[in-house]
Amino acid sequence: MLVAAYPPRRLGVPVDEARIHFGRSDAASSDGSSWTRHLHLADEPAFELSMWCGTCPFLFERQDGANGTLSAALGVVTELEGPLDSVDDRVLSPFATLLPEGEFLPLLVEVRPELVAPHDERDYFSHEQVATWGVDRFWGLPENPRSFYYRTFETAVSPEAHLYEFVVPLVPPGWNDRARVAHYRAAVAGGVVPTAVALSMLDVCQPAMDDEAADYHAHWGLTHFLLDGHHKLEAAARSGAPVRLLALVSVSGSLASAGDLARLPELLSRQRSPRPRSEGARAGARGQRERFHPRAGRGATARRGRSSPCSAACGTRRTASCRRRPGRRCGGSSCP
Repeated sequence: MLVAAYPPRRLGVPVDEARIHFGRSDAASSDGSSWTRHLHLADEPAFELSMWCGTCPFLFERQDGANGTLSAALGVVTELEGPLDSVDDRVLSPFATLLPEGEFLPLLVEVRPELVAPHDERDYFSHEQVATWGVDRFWGLPENPRSFYYRTFETAVSPEAHLYEFVVPLVPPGWNDRARVAHYRAAVAGGVVPTAVALSMLDVCQPAMDDEAADYHAHWGLTHFLLDGHHKLEAAARSGAPVRLLALVSVSGSLASAGDLARLPELLSRQRSPRPRSEGARAGARGQRERFHPRAGRGATARRGRSSPCSAACGTRRTASCRRRPGRRCGGSSCP
């Protein structure tokens, strides 16, 4: 539920001084032509993100650099211990010192987080994503975020597009201080609605072709990486309670047009609406998973080699030097 939306504003410090930022990694090739998007934490890749082409699957995948939070750099922001009703410089200033200089869209929302583990019944990557992209052709498995995360909201953008919202902690909930979680569980049980803060991005992704899709549509992935509030989100999820979230949506860090970003306030004001799925779509997604599941006994025949065609759209034969995993069907014609 949207509480308030604010005009875009410039925040941040020079990127070499920022503690967290979106950026590229050039390690995939010697000439820099192959690169992947990452969220960097203290200059180390913390999460691999959706490919720049927009036709590969939506992604946030935890990396070795996601090994700590920013709490020590922030201290206690007293305004966030309860429900934040408005956003001003007093609230933004501590977070602006962590971010790279750029334009951000501040959004204040209230959510009821649901803790999700990879491959469980509510895992987006094992269900909604598989219904559109299928499983990874090389690994024979769905994408794996290698991270617990929270699902909070979804709604239709149009019959051909759907918004999925996620809150991603920088470290697993198991790393949280149990006493702090208990403190916030007691607070939310007493009716307090605490506020968390996140660096956010909107990635709009859709396969170029629908040849393997049981439910072909554009996925609008709104992802919030927690700057503050790891204990609050876990407490709210474990208690079934609401929490407020100040999302600082990075304009340059998103794979979305200005028009797409401008739609976020209206979309977040809508009622929660899961995407309708026909029995055919459910069966198709289930068949994709079963086809490549080791226990189905067909993994060996379905496995693709390391030089399998990237897609019918571009025909490129992917190798170990490609931007994404070898054998990954990107679905687009812009991939060299």
